[in-house]
Amino acid sequence: MFHPSGPTLKDLTLQALSSTEHGYDLLAPRFDLTPFRTPDAIVQGVVDVSMRGGPVNSAIDVCCGTGAGLVGLRPHVTGALVGLDFSAGMLAEAERAAARVGGATFVKADVLTHPFAPQFELATCFGALGHFRTRDQAKFVAQVHAMLLPGGRFVFATAERVPITSRTWWLYRGFNAVMRARNAVLRPPFIMYYLNFLLPRATRVLTAAGFDVDVQHGAIAAPYDRYVVVVATKR
Repeated sequence: MFHPSGPTLKDLTLQALSSTEHGYDLLAPRFDLTPFRTPDAIVQGVVDVSMRGGPVNSAIDVCCGTGAGLVGLRPHVTGALVGLDFSAGMLAEAERAAARVGGATFVKADVLTHPFAPQFELATCFGALGHFRTRDQAKFVAQVHAMLLPGGRFVFATAERVPITSRTWWLYRGFNAVMRARNAVLRPPFIMYYLNFLLPRATRVLTAAGFDVDVQHGAIAAPYDRYVVVVATKR
């Protein structure tokens, strides 16, 4: 639908009818040929902000998908670089991508039940925040907090707000309504909701979990400059 070599309507329908994990296993080989892959400008903006203090010794990309974030981070991480995802298909693609720039370590796990003790200076997340229902966001943030060393940072991009009068607002809210209807009648659910971790809510959840929050404006190039980069530092 989006590229001659990309997924077909049938492929996307099968994904939508699957669980979140299996859906991404199915889509993984062609995921980078869809508009769902986080744009390079957003990846680069988050990486640039993350590295303003210089390289880090250890980093983890949470819900790493096909590895776009890992590729951006690899030149700036002097020690352990880990990709975490619960989709085996996405991890396979991420491993291939990371191998081209120096490699990383990969862990298949749900971030809500991850196995890590505090060990990372940096955690990032690119384009996966919609995979956590509102009721799970506090647990997600607490789990990221738990994997960071004191003073470690969780860095990601989000929007401050999306006006109700905008086409984007109606498009995303329409998608969310369809997804809720799908999940009401089909099991297992496919969890993906847009506009559910915008800056005001993200700040509240992060602060409650023990982070100090700093917001960087102007870090992401057009046409994605409506996004800000959030730097949440573990107290």
